[in-house]
Amino acid sequence: MTTITLIDSPQTPDLTLDEKLARLRAILRDMGQVLIALSGGVDSAFLWLVAHQELGEDALAVTALSPSLPTWEREEIQRLAAEIGGRHRFVETHEVEDPNYAANPINRCYFCKDALWETLDAVAAAEGVSYLLDGYNLDDIGDFRPGQQAGQEHSVRSPLKEAGFTKADIREAARRLGLSVWDKPAAACLASRFAYGVRIDEERLSRVDRAERWLRERGFTQLRVRVQEEKLARIEAPVEQLPAILALRADLVAHFKSLGFVYITLDLEGFRSGSMNEALTP
Repeated sequence: MTTITLIDSPQTPDLTLDEKLARLRAILRDMGQVLIALSGGVDSAFLWLVAHQELGEDALAVTALSPSLPTWEREEIQRLAAEIGGRHRFVETHEVEDPNYAANPINRCYFCKDALWETLDAVAAAEGVSYLLDGYNLDDIGDFRPGQQAGQEHSVRSPLKEAGFTKADIREAARRLGLSVWDKPAAACLASRFAYGVRIDEERLSRVDRAERWLRERGFTQLRVRVQEEKLARIEAPVEQLPAILALRADLVAHFKSLGFVYITLDLEGFRSGSMNEALTP
């Protein structure tokens, strides 16, 4: 891999969305050939769409295939790849085999991202691509994201951040470009469902995947099944949807117990991203 000097994010509050998009296109054209880590969320999908428009076959999107990827996300990523029409592939990563990751410390994401970028480094080298890209944007600055350290160590670029995009900018620009996932709710890997210190393995990830899929099949799309302790499931959903989940109580309890959960709870505060980090606040 070519060593790349990371560019500091510009403070661009006065740029219009069109100007930010023009800047993004210029950054991508200057790179020439790129490999984008595609998670399936709107940020990386939007970046891939613009890169494909500017670079065509020289923009390769790669998705990490591991037990932490929800089964429905893989299906949605396949649909997204067909929609954009660019080059895409899945590659297996093996972060679950790393004891540092499996122990689920507060910096678990570092070990996950390090495994990801190490795998993508090899893909990029085989493809002759010098630039690895992620979907970080200005709103990610200051958030607790230990995975960013791994990206810095692997010389990963963040063109959305460099061009001055916020999350709201990305959604609006994606909508204007006709990207179907422009309003997709924020998502995260299945490992994020586990309280820090609760051990992660393939079977436990599958248990959460099957629990969330059961709820999704019943119309609940913005939700998390958190594993507070090994056998305790804490369901998060928007507050207005809690009565509808309670109406399924008997079937839900039976299904979750069949998966191996002993205690099934409903979080009365409702859905919120990153709730496991709340315990880190002094």
